Amino acid sequence: MQIALWRDMLDPYYLAVEELLVKFNHIISSYHREGKYSPIEEVNGRVKSISSMLDKARRKKIPIDQLEQNLDDIAGIRIICQFVEDIYKVAGLIRTRKDMEIKIEKDYIANPKPSGYRSYHIIVWYKVETISGTRKIPVEIQIRTLAMNFWATIEHSLQYKYRSQMPKDLSDKLKSSAQSIVQLDSEMSLVRDEIMDAQNSSRIRDNLINDILNDIQNLYKVANKREVEKIQDEFFKVYQKEDIVLLRRFSEQLNITVEDYGAQSL
Repeated sequence: MQIALWRDMLDPYYLAVEELLVKFNHIISSYHREGKYSPIEEVNGRVKSISSMLDKARRKKIPIDQLEQNLDDIAGIRIICQFVEDIYKVAGLIRTRKDMEIKIEKDYIANPKPSGYRSYHIIVWYKVETISGTRKIPVEIQIRTLAMNFWATIEHSLQYKYRSQMPKDLSDKLKSSAQSIVQLDSEMSLVRDEIMDAQNSSRIRDNLINDILNDIQNLYKVANKREVEKIQDEFFKVYQKEDIVLLRRFSEQLNITVEDYGAQSL
């Protein structure tokens, strides 16, 4: 790799990250549209800066002209989950996809690093179409819980500050806090079903309200304004009762009215 052309070299990696972000966010949206709990809470991505690549090459004694051949994490996707169980579900989803080819998997949850670091890593081959043709790009996908990600972010910052020469007392504190993260994730798993039920109920309620408000807005275009205002007043009464059964019933009755006016497609 010629350092002067590093922007050109990284372009396919940026494309891979952009496409994968769209695809993983689509998975989240698909679960939510079906009123289901999504094992993915959020997803973000990045391409390593040239300075980070040079730092890693120096530490690992990688020749500059062999960076691409030796670095699998130039492109990175980080998937955040709420529960440890979700991590393995997401890993399973990735294995079934036809647009990603598994290169290697590393389970740092079952086998944490000595520092206390926990995460699930999957390196995949991902094809991108560039003006120069098809490129097969390695992408590192890290899957973590919210708690794991918090710990890893702090640990990464400290490692950067001390350049692998972290004071022992600080290292010991990090290891101790890592154990606290393990305990937190374990306790959250015990109430996972209740948390999922609560979140699903909230999501269903939000979807119902959005549908109702859209229907009312559509009715304003074709129906008698007084009739629509009456429907709106009835909605606010039901809304204030915070009863999802009443809300669903109101939505079903409103759908009939919308269909009668042919306003469902407006």
